[in-house]
Amino acid sequence: MSDASLDGAKPRNSLLVADPHTRKRNAAEARFRAYGLGAIVISMIMLVILLSTILGGGVSAFRQTYLEIPVALDAAQLDKNGNRDPQDIRKILTLTYGKILQQALEQTIADKGIAIAGLSDKDVTGMISKEASAQLRNRVLADPELIGQTVTARVLVNGRVDGYYKGRVSMESAARDANTSPAQLQLADALKAQGMLATQWNWSFLTSPDASDQRPEAAGVGIAILGSLYMMLVVLALAVPIGVAASIYLEEFAPQNRWTDIIEVNISNLAAVPSIVFGILGLAAFINFAGLPQSAPIVGGLVLTLMTLPTIIIATRAALKAVPPSIRDAALGVGASKMQSVFHHVLPLAMPGILTGTIIGLAQALGETAPLLLIGMVAFVRNVPSAPPDGLFEPASALPVQVYNWTQRADPAFIERASGAIIVLLVFLLCMNLLAILLRRKFERRW
Repeated sequence: MSDASLDGAKPRNSLLVADPHTRKRNAAEARFRAYGLGAIVISMIMLVILLSTILGGGVSAFRQTYLEIPVALDAAQLDKNGNRDPQDIRKILTLTYGKILQQALEQTIADKGIAIAGLSDKDVTGMISKEASAQLRNRVLADPELIGQTVTARVLVNGRVDGYYKGRVSMESAARDANTSPAQLQLADALKAQGMLATQWNWSFLTSPDASDQRPEAAGVGIAILGSLYMMLVVLALAVPIGVAASIYLEEFAPQNRWTDIIEVNISNLAAVPSIVFGILGLAAFINFAGLPQSAPIVGGLVLTLMTLPTIIIATRAALKAVPPSIRDAALGVGASKMQSVFHHVLPLAMPGILTGTIIGLAQALGETAPLLLIGMVAFVRNVPSAPPDGLFEPASALPVQVYNWTQRADPAFIERASGAIIVLLVFLLCMNLLAILLRRKFERRW
């Protein structure tokens, strides 16, 4: 090429210098990365706000205020015949034990020389939780020899006094509250100064059943935890084998025709059906038609099984599809049967994905509320269900339903309880997701 032709040719852009098109493309990429980073930052901020709100309102549910006072168990009131017969002692109602606790507190106030201006008998009577008399009665029934002795009773105080030491109640709000008074809170401060009142760790929140609207300080999630555990056992026993078996058949053995296409479409549609629809189905099929008891974990487990099956099937089929076809071809090439290639080669390689999808499906079922409301799991249950299998047919509650139930009550102490139950539920979900990660790493294989 001549010098003339070189001089007349259009000069090329250098690779070291960005042209306008490249600069525009780089700017678009930078904006996209900024958008993604901003979305992550906003999500983390929302997550921190959510967790701080739940923890800030629920951690206090794991601590409770107790009062320790000496109580004289008068034999004239508790065992009039003096024969220590459990049947006679059982006839004494909690009202009598409540009067004994009131007398003990009045005697303690007099002995300690505590004088509070404006303190009324109602303030003294209402200082102790209404649950305390029942607890004292159960203690005496368990050991009738305590009658006639003076024992140290560790009793719950009412929800307002407990809220006072948790920052939920103040002297100003107590002056406007018909359930407490500034004098009652001052009495609590005086007893605390004497070392008789303290806020301690509350194990009973994790073991006690629900309580009535008048005694929020005694409410716990014990029965709700058992109910959720029983339902998860039912889901685990039914949804996992049925879902995995259906997935293996559809993915590996079923012929590809119109019927299998219809089944696959319906499975995908069922995964998107609102959970309350499964509750209506469970109410009609398991309670009205089959006659199973309401509020029973067996019914809740069956409803959650129906809801979880599509999720498990979809996750299992995705895990089976992720196994390379060469694995199947190699197994068949060395003489293995179709079933041997699936169960000896394909299924072990797909196991991490199957376990992960199964546990995530179970975790999703654990947090469902709407279907359980329709089958009566919202009922007020005080009796602890028996061990399985009998306990599966006895009334119980569930953690998400318990949260819903407490948020509907007027006393602010139940909101604290609801936040505490959410923390317990989140711990359950966190443990299940950690288990999914550990199982995935344990069974993961390379090819």
